[in-house]
Amino acid sequence: EAVAVAVSDLAAYSHAGALRIVTRARLPVSACEDAEIVAFRSAADLREHVALVIGKQSGDRQPLVRLHSECLTGDILGSLKCDCGPQLDAALYAMAHEASDSGGWGVLLYMRQEGRGIGLVNKLRAYRLQDQGFDTVEANQRLGLPDEARDFPVAARMLELLGAGQIRLLTNNPAKVAALEAAGITVSERVPHQLPENPHNARYLATKRDRSGHLLI
Repeated sequence: EAVAVAVSDLAAYSHAGALRIVTRARLPVSACEDAEIVAFRSAADLREHVALVIGKQSGDRQPLVRLHSECLTGDILGSLKCDCGPQLDAALYAMAHEASDSGGWGVLLYMRQEGRGIGLVNKLRAYRLQDQGFDTVEANQRLGLPDEARDFPVAARMLELLGAGQIRLLTNNPAKVAALEAAGITVSERVPHQLPENPHNARYLATKRDRSGHLLI
């Protein structure tokens, strides 16, 4: 039976295949002093993705992995409209806990895919529509943009280059599990990653649960 493949899907896999590790360095962070940053680059894509490896890499232990898409407003400015900043911090500390208490290790993939891949300016345009009463999905649709535009084959390629073909994934989003598995990564366990809501992001989290299939309580 023939399977239809979108041109965008072919491009994504092409870009992923061209991805290479270009440098790595020790990077002590507040969550864990025993950390290494790894930079990736592709001639087919100007974005430079990075991974932070927490603890000692071991082929005998499956790493705890978090895919984190760049969020300037949440990660840097402390925006309360999303849960990105707290999720980033909590992921690093969860990996550090594994490294220190059980000899495990973790990998944070920091993907340069702002706004789930639509870019910073478009994300801010969507914020403006949300201020008018539209939810996250509706705002993207009114802008003619997809709700999900991230490049998961690139994330899978990063894990492959790090020697992490079998992982435990820290996520509430089953679609992330499916996307990584479709790209050749074995996800042995989905580890929940839910944090408390606040008055500014409660509707955003409800939309994640009700319209995007996130497993939130």
